[in-house]
Amino acid sequence: MSSVRLPPLPSMQDLIRLYQLRARKQLSQNFLLDMNLTRKIVKSAGKLDGGFVCEVGPGPGGITRSLLNTGAHHVAVVEKDRRFLPSLQLLSEAAQGRLSIHSGDILSFNMENIIPENLAVPWDSAPPNIHIIGNLPFSVSTPLIIMWLAAMSNQTLFPPDRLDLVEAMFEETNVRPEARSFQLSIEQVGRLCHAYNNICQHNADIYTYDYRSQENARQVRKKNQIQLEKFEAEILGDIIPQS
Repeated sequence: MSSVRLPPLPSMQDLIRLYQLRARKQLSQNFLLDMNLTRKIVKSAGKLDGGFVCEVGPGPGGITRSLLNTGAHHVAVVEKDRRFLPSLQLLSEAAQGRLSIHSGDILSFNMENIIPENLAVPWDSAPPNIHIIGNLPFSVSTPLIIMWLAAMSNQTLFPPDRLDLVEAMFEETNVRPEARSFQLSIEQVGRLCHAYNNICQHNADIYTYDYRSQENARQVRKKNQIQLEKFEAEILGDIIPQS
């Protein structure tokens, strides 16, 4: 899909004057009015042709405008400050259905609600054509990235009490459990992915398993306590003679 040009629109400076917009220091807002700069930012995001792009904190729409001038199939913006909605709505009308506007705080916004389901791909395939972009202050970008990393870390391959699944995966793939990731060949990684997919299909609860949830944490602590008590009993049994 080649780049799509928007129809003539008021300049960013005119929009700011029209809607009497001012950057708020308490929100660390910074308007990007130079379209040459916004084009460079969008270009640095890579090839967007046919992709789904989510822009976080679009403000009056400087980067948004440059995104819509690419071959991106759809652009979704998430904006907390409702003062910018009129200028974004103007862009949405000009984009003819290629721009959707979502009002909310990205730190509490559910991204799954706006990403089309048809873009989902098998986890062992190439990454989907989905992009996230934004001109964010450190006060937002840092906790946002940490939050996303924490969400990803909440997922592990298998629950700790299902060691049988771990053994089954390594037996099926003929991969040494002690092997380091950089020692694996592409073929071995592929076999591991295929085996894990097969195991998940027969154990649907793995898809939603969160080892950091309070319930699972209690189960792990209980299991560890039982193992500790058993170990202590064995030691005491060796030390204290049986009567």
